[in-house]
Amino acid sequence: METTLTEPKSEMHEDCIEWCNKLLRGERSAVETYQMAIDKHHDNPALTELNDIRAEHHRSVTELEANIREMGGEPDQDSGVWGVFAKAVQGGANLFGEESAIEALENGEKKGLDDYEDALESGELMPGCAILYREKLIPRIKSHLLILDRLEERVD
Repeated sequence: METTLTEPKSEMHEDCIEWCNKLLRGERSAVETYQMAIDKHHDNPALTELNDIRAEHHRSVTELEANIREMGGEPDQDSGVWGVFAKAVQGGANLFGEESAIEALENGEKKGLDDYEDALESGELMPGCAILYREKLIPRIKSHLLILDRLEERVD
């Protein structure tokens, strides 16, 4: 991220770090969940698109980790409770087939988008974080939703 935070760590930094870590856990969960879908549907023609989305979530993980460190925080290293839930949902969806798996991924993306929007609405973000979310991370998720919608149409 281009924005440098040079001021001392403040309550604003702490609040922003909390939001970043929450979103980081969600991004880690997305990487794990997409990997599960990819592993389960390895013969699916949509595999390239799912791999691309997983790679974008991995880039988001890297960017959020850097952002947290820049603010003097320590990035969470796992996907937390949301990761466990997402894996259970995706695992169940895998049992019911491709359409259900894509729908589960789509629901995860919508949850992620809601989380980013909640963070922006909170008023607790440093300006650099808000820019990162608005200009990079949210547009990625919106792109993922369009791709998943197209995939879902192909499966129907």
